[in-house]
Amino acid sequence: MKNALKKIDSRNELISVPKVGIALLLFAFALSCKNYSETEEASMEMTENAKEADIVSSSAAIENKNSERKFVRTADAKFKVKNVAQSTYAIENATTKFGGFVTYTNLQSSVSEKFDTKISQDSILETTRYKVENNITIRVPNTQLDTVIKTIAQQIDFLDYRVIKADDVSLQMLSNQLAQNRSKNYENRLEKAIDEKGRKLKEINPSEENLNNQKEINDNRKLENLALNDKVNFSTISLYIYQPETTKQEMVVNNADISAFRPHIGIQIVDGLKTGWYILEGIIGFIVQLWSLILLGFIGYIVYKKYLKKQISKAI
Repeated sequence: MKNALKKIDSRNELISVPKVGIALLLFAFALSCKNYSETEEASMEMTENAKEADIVSSSAAIENKNSERKFVRTADAKFKVKNVAQSTYAIENATTKFGGFVTYTNLQSSVSEKFDTKISQDSILETTRYKVENNITIRVPNTQLDTVIKTIAQQIDFLDYRVIKADDVSLQMLSNQLAQNRSKNYENRLEKAIDEKGRKLKEINPSEENLNNQKEINDNRKLENLALNDKVNFSTISLYIYQPETTKQEMVVNNADISAFRPHIGIQIVDGLKTGWYILEGIIGFIVQLWSLILLGFIGYIVYKKYLKKQISKAI
């Protein structure tokens, strides 16, 4: 009997082990499916962000290190964002992060419509429809232009347009450099001629004036090349961002309708009784102040009635 029970227990153990293994396999499979789903969603989100970045990115923004050409790169874009203020801060932070700087920003609200709705005798609902916009101009290192543009693209809710330009100024810079060299050579020869031959004042003055003009031309060429180098090294990005029209409603006091602030009829009656009583008190007080005159008048009346009236009647 004991042997039979042992055989049954061993069979139950053999049966329970596969059940536990199957449950663990199902749990592991469900967990892997969940992780795969989360990974796939994250991958899709990254793909969408990459697509948005590619919309405003361009090969014109990529610097070819092996090329000897010099490009002045500029970018112009107009797009809608969810919140202009927050996007402005994000763009400014990205500009600073990648070694650039902001040269112009004009954040403002333009009111498109404003009207009042009378809610009660003393209250008005003021409704304002307005649009927030910002014009931003930033300059970033030309090697970081594509990175900055892709970072800015994360703020785009709807793209109106984007224009990226790369103007080759290599020949212009070379022309300025050659002209600067020629001017410098002429300047040196002119200085040497003045030192050797210009002994008289009437000969020195025109030569000196010509020398100053030549130095000015040389300086202008140098400044032009410096300005071009600055434009080559730092690209300019001009942005116009805006958000959907916003409606703001605010309850304000109706100052025009003062009748709403008149007191209730009961309060007016009580105030009238108080006012009448105050007037009566004033009259009584005024009469009391004249008591001496009243007393003299009363005494005169008694004297008149007792003495003067009798004498008058006897005389008649």
